[in-house]
Amino acid sequence: MLQLSGSRPPGPDPRYASCLQPPLGAGHLSVEYTPRPAAVREARATVRRQLERWGLADQEDLVDTAELLVSELATNALLRPHSPNDAGGTPTASSFRLTLSASHGVLRCEVADVGRRTPQAGTAESGRGMFLVDALARRWGCHQDGPGKTVWFELGTCGSDDCGRRELL
Repeated sequence: MLQLSGSRPPGPDPRYASCLQPPLGAGHLSVEYTPRPAAVREARATVRRQLERWGLADQEDLVDTAELLVSELATNALLRPHSPNDAGGTPTASSFRLTLSASHGVLRCEVADVGRRTPQAGTAESGRGMFLVDALARRWGCHQDGPGKTVWFELGTCGSDDCGRRELL
């Protein structure tokens, strides 16, 4: 199920002229997926299609990295049991929502689910997913969102060597 928001990115700004931008008025995309293994593949395909629509697909590194990291976050959302079901209290997976937005040289990808556990890049318990997000994303984070959480990352969309690299504080 596709749900497009009506929001529009800010108008052109000369400071961001070197950064490829989605078409003015593109807004953002938000899609909810049911808890099944094919959902991860579908989320990857959604990322590629949307970046193509926004004119960002010619940056193959951007597309590949966004697909990989969305895949990791979507897999985490599916693999983490979230709520006990009625038949014996066994944890079950729940749906997750992928949201994509791009403006001012930044692609932001979010995966929201009903889990409360905050992911950490420093633990090996769940594999490599958050290590990859930490290594490849410009920035990433997690915030509690009602009964669940949203894990997000940002990648640069401009063609310069410094675009999208981690900002050192």
